[in-house]
Amino acid sequence: MNWNRAAQVIGGAALLFAGCFPAAAQGIPQPTPVSAVSASPEPVSMAREASGWLADLIKINTSNPPGNENLAAMYVSNLLQKEGVKAEILDVGPGRSAVVARLRSSVVPDPSKALLLVAHMDVVPVEKARWTVDPFSGVVRDGYIYGRGAIDDKSMLAANLAVFIHLKRTNAHLNRDVIFLATADEEGSGDASIRTLIAKYWDKFAAAFAINEGGNVFMKNGKVQYIGVQASEKVAVNIAVIARGASGHASQPTKDNPVAHLAAAVAKIGTYSAPVHFTAIVRRYFEGIAPLEDDEIAKWIRSMDTPDRGEHAQRVVSDASPLWNAMLRDTIAPTVLSAGVANNVIPAEARANLNIRLLPGDSISTLVSDLNKLVNDPAVRLEIQPNAGLAAPPSSLESDFYNLICRVASREFGGAPALPFQSTWLTDSAQLRLHNVQAYGLVPFPLSEEDLKRMHGDDERIPVSSFDKGVDLLTKIVTEFAVTRY
Repeated sequence: MNWNRAAQVIGGAALLFAGCFPAAAQGIPQPTPVSAVSASPEPVSMAREASGWLADLIKINTSNPPGNENLAAMYVSNLLQKEGVKAEILDVGPGRSAVVARLRSSVVPDPSKALLLVAHMDVVPVEKARWTVDPFSGVVRDGYIYGRGAIDDKSMLAANLAVFIHLKRTNAHLNRDVIFLATADEEGSGDASIRTLIAKYWDKFAAAFAINEGGNVFMKNGKVQYIGVQASEKVAVNIAVIARGASGHASQPTKDNPVAHLAAAVAKIGTYSAPVHFTAIVRRYFEGIAPLEDDEIAKWIRSMDTPDRGEHAQRVVSDASPLWNAMLRDTIAPTVLSAGVANNVIPAEARANLNIRLLPGDSISTLVSDLNKLVNDPAVRLEIQPNAGLAAPPSSLESDFYNLICRVASREFGGAPALPFQSTWLTDSAQLRLHNVQAYGLVPFPLSEEDLKRMHGDDERIPVSSFDKGVDLLTKIVTEFAVTRY
């Protein structure tokens, strides 16, 4: 039976009867026993339970495209229903769903105070042959949980579930509504994404504040160096590079071969570096990171905005870290090439895709104009593709929630500084910010550079100990913000 289609047809109504049928009979993974994740003799904690949920969620293949988030939505909804929480599955397209649930404030509800816990259920595709484990097994090996989504973003999803269920089990006296939201199509930002959720269901999860992925707990040499709290993000745009010429027999090469023109254009674009542009958040980030670096790199960080050494300092800092380079400027990454129908045929067209990440406030038209001048080839055309992202205003660095996140995170990681962070990647928070939500990004798990590199790559994994710590941190952040203590 096609359970994706079944979920689409019966929707939330089927969940009224979920308690009558075993989860396995519905094609949904049953909760993983805690012993399968850890042999710890200590009492079962929310983190231990959540590790099992994470493993289960990894086993549900939600690679996007096509997404097929319905099974994951049903799994999440059933977990919440078993805890006595009313969860609603929201249809956003064929085979695609989101989940929303709400814990009501014990005082008079005030929508202007509500807190949203958000994470997405879809993951990027895998090249299975390049993995050393089944990417959809949720296997635990050498202290790591492996699988696509182990970091992005099913770990955050499981942690949000843990916090939400903890509040329910403890009958917490909430001073504001706390809303759980599991979204679809975050990786594709298409018709099933949070844009559709907002358009169709905004009243179900409208909030004043949100915590989502986007920032990180950055480790260096086995120790937390700093906590980056995302308050802004770059804007994603795709550009098609199109070269056209006359098709013909490959035995008689011509000078207007589109493949050659495209290759030359992509080579020029691939070495292009856009000008540095300091946003307010990036400036504050580098002010905070300089004291944490060695004296040499700190010297160049502090010199980036000076008239005499600024340009050279910017090059040094950019070369020192791909992350820093991408925070300082618009970036262009060629990602897809396509041309040709046969080995002995010169094609009439060759295409490439450029994935652009703009700094908030920068113009894609200006960048395209600069790239056209750089390519300087009438046989090549650059076209902005549809569904470009929108620049959202940054979240406030003065809000009570931002200050609390920074204070609690710093306290829990031995005084490591919490810094404002502008992510180079796209998250659902941009759409929330466009709707006046003060959204902050923090994947709360301490992760090394090696672990972060695996996100969207091969053998994605998360240390079990880091996951446990992240669940604990997120629980403390939400509890201190949303629970009234007597």
